[in-house]
Amino acid sequence: MDRFLRIAIPTMFAGIALALLYAVFSASSKGSNRDPVQRFATGALAKLDLTDRGTPAATAPFVDEAGNEVTLQDFEGQVLLINFWATWCGPCEREMPSLAALETARGGEKFKVIAISVDDPADRDYAVQRLGELSGGVLDFYTLSDGPEGWNAVYDMGAGGGFPTTILYDQQGLKVAKLEGEADWADYQAVALIDTLIGN
Repeated sequence: MDRFLRIAIPTMFAGIALALLYAVFSASSKGSNRDPVQRFATGALAKLDLTDRGTPAATAPFVDEAGNEVTLQDFEGQVLLINFWATWCGPCEREMPSLAALETARGGEKFKVIAISVDDPADRDYAVQRLGELSGGVLDFYTLSDGPEGWNAVYDMGAGGGFPTTILYDQQGLKVAKLEGEADWADYQAVALIDTLIGN
């Protein structure tokens, strides 16, 4: 019995010491390996979906206000926030001022908000006017190409689940996250997320 106690007691103390060291190490490194984007998926951005993270940007074209076809590749080197919206969509209209505020706060060489209207081509002039009213003229107008193939931009970017849908791409043209539904893009969390992506 004495021999058993001489082995058991030091082994028990060694186990306790190891458990304490593990607890101290875990507490000191907590959060160091957390995903820098996932941590913003709370509050105003609680619906951030990182499922398709790392997917290359779609190449389907869309159209600028002058009628020129553009693709996401034309904005290479910028963090992009793509927002699919429509004038007939109440939540789309409600969130547009916050997108304009985010563009005002962070837009430039490193970041751009691209609001793509999914309105019918017959309503394009009204959509241009409405975007100007909702964004205070801050956001540039983009829309889908005419014809059924125009919707390829929506589906290829993964935004077929309803509107508004917002998709973020990093400076390398890789998808970061998607958010379906309305969000407050002027919220401090949204600004902090963009700052993280552009390296501020």
